[in-house]
Amino acid sequence: MILSFGLNVQKALLQSDVQSKTDKTPVTVADYGSQALVSFVLQQELHAEFSLVAEEDSKDLRKDGAQEIVERITKLVNDSLTSDGSYNVTLSTEDVLTAIDSGISEGGCQGRHWVLDPIDGTKGFLRGDQYAIALALLDGGKVVLGVLACPNLPLTSLKDAGQHSPNNEVGCLFFAEVGGGTYMQPLDGSSAAKVQVSAVENPEEASFFESYEAAHSMHDLSSLIAQKLGVKTPPVRIDSQAKYGALSRGDGAIYLRFPHKGYREKIWDHAAGCIVVTEAGGVVTDAAGQPLDFSKGKHLDVDTGIIVTNQKLMPLLLNAVKESLKEKAPSS
Repeated sequence: MILSFGLNVQKALLQSDVQSKTDKTPVTVADYGSQALVSFVLQQELHAEFSLVAEEDSKDLRKDGAQEIVERITKLVNDSLTSDGSYNVTLSTEDVLTAIDSGISEGGCQGRHWVLDPIDGTKGFLRGDQYAIALALLDGGKVVLGVLACPNLPLTSLKDAGQHSPNNEVGCLFFAEVGGGTYMQPLDGSSAAKVQVSAVENPEEASFFESYEAAHSMHDLSSLIAQKLGVKTPPVRIDSQAKYGALSRGDGAIYLRFPHKGYREKIWDHAAGCIVVTEAGGVVTDAAGQPLDFSKGKHLDVDTGIIVTNQKLMPLLLNAVKESLKEKAPSS
């Protein structure tokens, strides 16, 4: 239901469906609608109060002049509920706004918290490229469950298909539970298969992912790290946590993310992807080699950046990162 919602909106997106948040990043009717749907489904299925840490809120939607976009979100949400048929209900605009605002939890180290990015990679979504719907569960500050839906990710390796499958065979669901491994299932509902990260040990044979948008990660630093490692292939640049999914099934061996100074990572941008990779045998750390700490609230306090690879390559990668950061540092 939520996946078909995203695909349908992506195909029919109007200019008026896109707004800018206070930090100048885009937000669409799909971001709001996806968050409302996930919140509603969690409410229906859990039958109890729950804590949800999510990216969006309804503040801008409650302002004067927002009525038209709110009505469009409400219609899209109800159309999805009707076509799915699991819930015999019609939501009002206030129901939808309330569902969106269910995601106001701050998270933390106590209790259980669901963590949602309703449309991760909004810019990719707007271009018709990669995006993900990312949901994770924290228990005592640890990620114990993660689901990544990647509607535009080819079913076959990006090494073979590139970002766009020639046969339009796209749509992957990755899911992982702590101690249970990672599985990938086609969105058409066919059977799931267990996946593993790449077993590459020689950096010269490794390929690496990085963010499509240069504003999201310093491409020049990633290039220097790859050069020091001896990586021969050019980077694969795609949006969203689809990178984590692709890495978990061995499409590439390394993911480098080095945001520009002053940016603070949000937990919803990494929680689901992190467990999807680690349960597939990979390692996710900050640039100093420390595991990501999801227990501090909405933000991740990471050292400089985030690096992801397999266990064999991690020591080499950490050394290349350390050397590159030292080289890039302004001389005192």
